[in-house]
Amino acid sequence: MGYARRDGQLCAEGVPLARIATAVGTPVYVYSWQNVREQYTRIDRALAGVDHRICYAVKANSNLAILARLNKLGAGFDIVSGGELERVQRAGGDPERVVFSGVGKSTADIDFGIKCGIDAFNVESASELARLEARTRLLGRKARVSIRVNPDVDADTHPYIATGLKESKFGVPPAQALDLYRRAWASPDLTVAGIDCHIGSQIADVEPFERALTALLELADTLGGEGIALDHIDIGGGFGVAYGNEPALALDRLGEALRRTLAERPLQLRVEPGRSLVADAGVLLTRVEYLKPAPAPGHRNIAVVDAAMNDLIRPALYQAWHAVEPVAENGGALRRWDIVGPICETGDFLALDRELALNEGDLLAVRTAGAYGFAQSSNYNTRPRAAEVLVDGDGFALVRRRETISDLLRPETFG
Repeated sequence: MGYARRDGQLCAEGVPLARIATAVGTPVYVYSWQNVREQYTRIDRALAGVDHRICYAVKANSNLAILARLNKLGAGFDIVSGGELERVQRAGGDPERVVFSGVGKSTADIDFGIKCGIDAFNVESASELARLEARTRLLGRKARVSIRVNPDVDADTHPYIATGLKESKFGVPPAQALDLYRRAWASPDLTVAGIDCHIGSQIADVEPFERALTALLELADTLGGEGIALDHIDIGGGFGVAYGNEPALALDRLGEALRRTLAERPLQLRVEPGRSLVADAGVLLTRVEYLKPAPAPGHRNIAVVDAAMNDLIRPALYQAWHAVEPVAENGGALRRWDIVGPICETGDFLALDRELALNEGDLLAVRTAGAYGFAQSSNYNTRPRAAEVLVDGDGFALVRRRETISDLLRPETFG
């Protein structure tokens, strides 16, 4: 879906990746719009029979071209900063289809969301609720709120992306959530909208979602018994994708479980997929600069490429695995290579111990890089961030130019 070989050349839809690299240079992120669109449709179909809204998690990949096209498909958006809200609006998104998550919303973030009239603030603490209420009163506007409940559900994922455990910084336990709902319901400045959770990322099993949903519905029933009405239930995102041999989340099974559990419930379902919409759609193209074959037994074969941990930090940060393959099949001898970048850190690698036939100058594709690739990139070692390209059919567009050194130095002064 999106990527295939034609005459030995890896292509994004109808465009050879080598053609893109020649046109814009490397490193460069390439995204297949067909891939994103098909994955959005797959999630939408899996939820058929349930009143639902897909709120794309902007943090996964916030390029304006992708946001604009998702907006045209009917997506809402899940944001975690005022900057992401600005991006959504620049892309034509309706603030009334935006939910605002995150544990540390600043006063400026809250004011911006209130003034824009976003759909709901996913509140994560008593202090945040108090600040939100104070700002609505000062601005003379009401705000819709959901409480992010931490259901203490183990999503069986990497510790850095497990967000639904009781020791996590995210959300509040059900008993505290009940108190916050009572406060919000009694406030003339707030409107209780829904109930929310997000238990983690890269979840491949339906069962953790079912347990989290059960916990939310139990709390919703308690609220209903007190006359506190909700209009939606938000189970977050975290739908697992396959980077290697691990299983992806079975969306059809998730849909079946949600239809069964939400039957007869007058609640709109919200989901917040990010990675599962864009990960497979992206590749990072990088070129081999130098080969350092092992000089003796016990040494490693090193391939130095022009992309680095500042371009794709996931392998260094999460020990994440990404498939790597030559864009053009060269038929050379296979060796096991460590694919490393030029940054002065031992942790600067994209892949370790990969069996590849490599020559200096070869173009490589790092697969499944559409989520948390460019979004987490940096300028470490004063390296300009990569360009971004969007492919649609037989054409492609540069949707973010490569940064220059002048771009990096422009905000600085000598004091």
